[in-house]
Amino acid sequence: MDFSYAYIPIGVPTFHLESAQKLFEDSKSLLKEIDPSVLVPDALLLSVDKLNAFLESVHPDYVVVQNATFANGAYIAEVLRRFSCPVLLWTLREPVIDGTRLRLNSLTGAFSAGNMLKQFDRPFTYVFGSPDEENVKTRIRAAIKAAKLKKAIRELRLLQIGHTPQGFGFGRALDAEMMTVFGAELVSIESRELIGMAKTYSDDEIKKYLEDAGERICGLDSIDKKNVSDFARLYKAYDDYTKQNRIGALSSRCWPDFFVDFGTPVCSVLGIMNDLGIPASCEADTYGALTMYAASFLTGRPAFFGDPVSMNEAENTVTFWHCGMAPCSLARTDTGAAAGVHCNRKIGPTLEFGCAAEKEVTILRIGKKSDGKFRIFAATGEALDKPQQFYGTSIVVKTDSDAAALVNKAVCDGWEPHFAVAMGNILQELRVFGDMLGLEFIEY
Repeated sequence: MDFSYAYIPIGVPTFHLESAQKLFEDSKSLLKEIDPSVLVPDALLLSVDKLNAFLESVHPDYVVVQNATFANGAYIAEVLRRFSCPVLLWTLREPVIDGTRLRLNSLTGAFSAGNMLKQFDRPFTYVFGSPDEENVKTRIRAAIKAAKLKKAIRELRLLQIGHTPQGFGFGRALDAEMMTVFGAELVSIESRELIGMAKTYSDDEIKKYLEDAGERICGLDSIDKKNVSDFARLYKAYDDYTKQNRIGALSSRCWPDFFVDFGTPVCSVLGIMNDLGIPASCEADTYGALTMYAASFLTGRPAFFGDPVSMNEAENTVTFWHCGMAPCSLARTDTGAAAGVHCNRKIGPTLEFGCAAEKEVTILRIGKKSDGKFRIFAATGEALDKPQQFYGTSIVVKTDSDAAALVNKAVCDGWEPHFAVAMGNILQELRVFGDMLGLEFIEY
């Protein structure tokens, strides 16, 4: 993905330009450190003509508009007229307060810009402070990550394999809705297409997939040999299809099709796809797959996908679990990603492990309200050093907020029963991402 963003320092020449110039240089250094794809002007843009000359030379995916000094609403209006991309509005702190001259008057300029942004009905992120402040660095870094995620989703081809089971309609996506709200392209096929592909492969064709799986999963030799071979055939089918069709994430039907029509579960295949960089959800939960994509993109690591199945008030924990499709890389080192059989169907291979401890995690879900509008769930916590809680895969999260209150509110607010757990704190990025798309963001 090619991504670039523009730094647009606006102002007028009647304020203290020595102060403005120093902060201009410091701001450029910070932005280049955060992401070198930044497009910067050669000098402060101290007139609308100079602003327009710079704007004509760039085609950004994101803009950082900074009031280097006061600037009236005409400046930001030119930016909004030319670009439809998201905006970060940055106010500089007054460098000196000594009873004499007002050096920058950046804050008044921010009010002018904010007023114009609202007139244009454009969502934006607002940051106040100097480039050397840690809070400023953190918030700008999060905003740029969110802008990258927004663009990445617009370039995403998301594969929906089969239909959701009866009663799981919350995960079913429509192509038009996915395109208009998020910009992603939804590709839909039936599970029988991949089952049909899997059945055509010879033993020689699946050899490398068996070898790769053997390096990722412990104890595959304890599973019925035919089931292991058929799992490798499914692994090749999913790998081939995603590569041939430029798929970036997927949701897959699992039960009953793969048990009944193929005789082997798809759980372990989905776990491996996550480790290969293709976020994959089960039970055909397409919005779950989209949630996993956001989590993985923002952290650079695979996310856990599962149901909230247990809550412990004394430990302040919520346990997330699923039948056995978590990424192998999340497994505890003392057990590794072990092979097993499905807890209900007694057919393997599935994945069996508890997840390793993680100092910071984020629980998230891109879901829908009863009126059809989308919203984002987010809560932070720590993944504890806990063994496998039930057959399948599990992760135990000690939440930063009160776990009992979180569960009670989430149930009463009508959230879907599938969540992603991201390996890292991405709360600020999700909040900005929600603002960019006009989605309600709810922190629990």
